[in-house]
Amino acid sequence: MKNDFESIRKLMLHYIEIDDVEWEQCKSMFTVKEIKKKQIILFRGDICQNIYFVEKGLLRIYFIDQNDDEKTFHFSLENTFATDYHSFLKETSADFYIQALENTRVIVITFEMLQLLYQNLRHGEKLGRLIAEDYFFVMNDKIKALYTQTPLQRYNSMNATFPKILLRVPQHYIASYLNISPVHLSRLKYDAD
Repeated sequence: MKNDFESIRKLMLHYIEIDDVEWEQCKSMFTVKEIKKKQIILFRGDICQNIYFVEKGLLRIYFIDQNDDEKTFHFSLENTFATDYHSFLKETSADFYIQALENTRVIVITFEMLQLLYQNLRHGEKLGRLIAEDYFFVMNDKIKALYTQTPLQRYNSMNATFPKILLRVPQHYIASYLNISPVHLSRLKYDAD
């Protein structure tokens, strides 16, 4: 299967300018990985070796709390990244798991590849900074929502951020993401309609 990596190119162009020579260098480094539904590609305790750019499919980033309950932290849909950024950058044990909720195709970016992108692209450092800032905003918004928004506000925000997520993700993962019970989620869905 031929892959011209256009989806990741568009995303990179959203952040920085890339000329054709730079793009050819980038493209030559990318690899594609097919992930089966339910497959876990990062386990807590492992060192996160990759950033995954989702071309097609859906990844779930989650952790296990002190009660051994899975808590969904984030969903990575098409044209977004998934990683345990702290583990990836610091080469420390991962706090999160990453699991495919659908058959998923990702572009894999290794730490070494990221360093080469920083060095070889005119605006490579800027690209890294802007992506890191966006990751920070995702984390910040998630934490802030848990403390300042009602479950209904979080539900509405989730639907705005992840259109059609309710059709793609099992209800118990949605409830976990919203930090509510599945019963509460049923009531919210009813109230929102």
